[in-house]
Amino acid sequence: MRIIAGSAKGRNISSVASSTRPTSDRAREALFSTLISEFGGLEDLNVLDLYAGTGAIALESLSRGAAIVHAVEKDEQAQKSIAANYEAVKSAQCPGVFHLYGMSVHRFLQDPPITKYHFVYIDPPYDAEDLDVIETLIQLSEGGFLDAQALIAIERNSRVKEISWPHGYVAVRKKNYGQATIFYGIPAEIEPENG
Repeated sequence: MRIIAGSAKGRNISSVASSTRPTSDRAREALFSTLISEFGGLEDLNVLDLYAGTGAIALESLSRGAAIVHAVEKDEQAQKSIAANYEAVKSAQCPGVFHLYGMSVHRFLQDPPITKYHFVYIDPPYDAEDLDVIETLIQLSEGGFLDAQALIAIERNSRVKEISWPHGYVAVRKKNYGQATIFYGIPAEIEPENG
């Protein structure tokens, strides 16, 4: 696996086979094409990679010029893999700031947000319950983690029919990449109260 584009293009990313399921190069390439279409590029964007695994999404974002990239991963072996992968990418002198949070996603989302994120990637284990994904989305929304123009992408096994987006979100599209399907959503516009 490698970084596809940006200042660290071509750098290899290692994975921990027993504890992670890396997003395929094909799905990553399509994901970042969507981001470029949506935002015009990643420069000045704040990115949050939840259930980061190898850190491939976070580090690809960093390579492509994201301003702030935060990765959240609780598995210790995966954390070591992300740290090693970051060392390989860091030497490419990416301009953004990267930080790895070694904790569960729900623990990370309990604290007040460090920043508001423009793009959030959620890639839980394929055997994670739909309710777990919904809880993550609710924490993101109610905790104030999302920029008003944020884009949220959720990777799930293609056997999952649909994502149940909770109140506060609008589903915008889904794309299938073999075993993986990526569901995209945005924050719903809050209607002003009459009064």
